[in-house]
Amino acid sequence: MKTLLIMRHAKSSWNYPELSDYDRPLNGRGKRDAPRMGKHLRQEGLIPDRILTSSAKRARKTANKVAKSCGYTRKVKKLDAFYDTVPRVYFETLQAVSDKHQRVMVVGHNPTMEQLVSHLTGEIERMPTAALAHIELPIQHWKTLDLYTKGTLVNLWTPKTLFSD
Repeated sequence: MKTLLIMRHAKSSWNYPELSDYDRPLNGRGKRDAPRMGKHLRQEGLIPDRILTSSAKRARKTANKVAKSCGYTRKVKKLDAFYDTVPRVYFETLQAVSDKHQRVMVVGHNPTMEQLVSHLTGEIERMPTAALAHIELPIQHWKTLDLYTKGTLVNLWTPKTLFSD
């Protein structure tokens, strides 16, 4: 059994209209929520073996803050392909992950994150910024993951449901 953690990037700033969408940074709430979600992963015993993120600034920053606060010690892998894409790209990327990684986390953007959760679980879930879905997959090898794989949504956490401020 493999575990997939799907996270939408934390809240980004719209204060810099001169920046492209790709280059938008996290805002204050995003800078606060990303490490909190990482700490939650650590508390749940769900430290990823591998983290893959969109190369867009807000996703990279989210992934790095989560990684640091959860205790992930490897390098976060940035992927241009995860920006402005479709679920199929995530499936293809995950199929190439080494089987030594039991728990993989992907960080990306909506609507793709919601679509990915739906494809894998058959459930339609809202993924606000910094939302994190925990999915158990009935596979032994990442290469066997496909659009017909049906996993179990174990939990879906949002900063709003976890933290009261």
